Amino acid sequence: MSLLIAPSLLAADFANLEREITLINNSDADWFHIDVMDGVFVPNISFGMPVIKAIQKYASKPLDVHLMIVDPDRYVSTFASLGASILTVHYEACTHLNRTIQIIKSKDMKAGVALNPHTPVHLLEDCIEDLDLVCLMSVNPGFGGQTFIENTYEKIKSLKGLIDAKNTTCNIEIDGGVTDANASKLIACGANVLVAGSYVFSASDPLENIRKLRG
Repeated sequence: MSLLIAPSLLAADFANLEREITLINNSDADWFHIDVMDGVFVPNISFGMPVIKAIQKYASKPLDVHLMIVDPDRYVSTFASLGASILTVHYEACTHLNRTIQIIKSKDMKAGVALNPHTPVHLLEDCIEDLDLVCLMSVNPGFGGQTFIENTYEKIKSLKGLIDAKNTTCNIEIDGGVTDANASKLIACGANVLVAGSYVFSASDPLENIRKLRG
């Protein structure tokens, strides 16, 4: 599967959001990664529907929306109406994960499931064939700028093994602490979607850093 770069707008300059969106539109990146946090599932609150509506207005690339919220089923239709192309929910936040995946797909979005660092890959065995994307959290969710968790490499290999064993296709996304220092190893292990926040938006040359992620 082709390599996709998804800059995380959580690290963008919110006072100049249109400028930051235009930057990504004109870059080698593929998706906008949008982290939605509710202050309950994770100890932080990010942005809500009005900001995502504004992002969608200016974005010319797909919106990869990552819900770090409890009871995400309540908002699937809302995020579909806001233009999300990919909607990712957390395994740990879904009581009936299969139903949630089906609801997402019924709204013509690609369905993703995210796993926290402590959640084992094998728990997706019964639904991996229904998924378009699995997001492996390589930091504990809630805040940007955290240190990459080294065990992520082994989780990628386990997930790739599960995908191959089921003879299915599924994007493997890595979220947290991604830089040019670990990108090539992540890709070698089987990842094909790299989320990068601080590494892109805090750089003196964001466009060059996006290019560096491709190796």
